[in-house]
Amino acid sequence: MTELSFSILSYGIFFVIVAVSLAFSASGFIGLLEAPSIIAMLSGLWIIALAALQQGRQDRYARSAFSIFSWGLIISTLGLTWFLYGRQFFVNYLPVLPLLVIGILAIIAALRHMKK
Repeated sequence: MTELSFSILSYGIFFVIVAVSLAFSASGFIGLLEAPSIIAMLSGLWIIALAALQQGRQDRYARSAFSIFSWGLIISTLGLTWFLYGRQFFVNYLPVLPLLVIGILAIIAALRHMKK
């Protein structure tokens, strides 16, 4: 098998993320309703790590590393925004955070397209 697959590793990482989030909730560091936001944030960070692992190789019909990185960043940002909203930190500025990240990613994508 010459193809490198991260699917089983990703399932394992996801289960570890869920277990850590529930352990934080059980120990009182976070509330039970904040656990899904931590799961989303850490899953997005894992997707960013997957993009870094895929950086060197490009399959014909697979997503590019930039596309994977973008989705990981968006998921992490939404998880962070959700967590901060639950904690009532910077509530007035929270809608700005996802819009800022999506805008910056759109600018980078446009600049990458103009180089080609």
